[in-house]
Amino acid sequence: MATLQLLGLRKSFGETHVLESIDLALASGEMLVIVGASGCGKSTLLRLVAGLERPTSGQILLDGRDITNVDPAQRDIAMVFQNYALYPHMSVFDNMAYGLRIRGLSKQEIGARVDVAADMLGLRPMLARKPRQLSGGQRQRVAMGRAIVREPKLFLFDEPLSNLDAKLRVQMRAEIRRLQRRLGVTSLYVTHDQVEAMTLGDRLLVLNQGRPAQLATPMEIYARPADLFVAGFIGAPAMNVLPAELVQGGTAARLESGEVVAFADGRRAGADGRKLIIGIRPEHVTLGGDLVLTIELVEPLGPETLVHGRLPDGQEMVVRLPGLPPGEENLSIALPADALHVFDAETGKRIEPIEQKALAPV
Repeated sequence: MATLQLLGLRKSFGETHVLESIDLALASGEMLVIVGASGCGKSTLLRLVAGLERPTSGQILLDGRDITNVDPAQRDIAMVFQNYALYPHMSVFDNMAYGLRIRGLSKQEIGARVDVAADMLGLRPMLARKPRQLSGGQRQRVAMGRAIVREPKLFLFDEPLSNLDAKLRVQMRAEIRRLQRRLGVTSLYVTHDQVEAMTLGDRLLVLNQGRPAQLATPMEIYARPADLFVAGFIGAPAMNVLPAELVQGGTAARLESGEVVAFADGRRAGADGRKLIIGIRPEHVTLGGDLVLTIELVEPLGPETLVHGRLPDGQEMVVRLPGLPPGEENLSIALPADALHVFDAETGKRIEPIEQKALAPV
């Protein structure tokens, strides 16, 4: 097991700034998932750690050793690619053993390592097959096995499940997490899939246009998104966002439709008139309140239903309800105070309403 540190890492291609101010510290055995929209710099960050790209500035330390300018082969890192990157003319055994042969290990040591990995991944019956004789999931297992036999200090995963169908992705996601925990290898995992991110990571790094938007545990990010980008990116369907302004001494917000929603425990978010964005996740909206949602689309999903509609001011909302879809054209809903997220309308940053006594002069 090993630690990984990224210090002030930046990467530019000419005038295009791809990554800015990346500072990370991974504990030994931790799995950190890097998530963000396409083009945000996720794979570039992984390639910098792997040594396939050189940073414009900053340092990469693996177990305290500066590997910023070290050749990829000398970094003691194993990478699992999106497209598997298997040699088509080689058997499964030879694909897994190839890197060990290059390093000059004995046949006995190579055989022992491949046997252990093959048993771990259920590949023993397939060791003589060629990649073309394998399913997508089996090929991904071979790619993982090739990384495991190297016994590296660090695993890198570059969207390894993106080529698999939905059912197989769920299965492989669980296998990767179990395997990583069993081996205890420090790991960086890149994905654009938030379900993978939430279920695989000890912590998540959310990137927004090459900059860190938030670094925290999955549930911290879900419960307390740092800004509107994170709030909209993590969660499916995305968080509902409603323009508003502060009223009642800053203890409540008036929506554009005229309804007033109060903050929990009489907390205050600033002075009256301040422009806000109120956020609430679809699963936290409750029934029976004063807000009227005109239903436009109902998506029954079996155990739950997604209801899409509009408030009187035309603002779109999505509500997640348990059970069967409602039969009405309108839905009476409420926004519970303890489920509200408050963001500054200008900066998009999260605001934490605080107790009024904390704002009083000493």
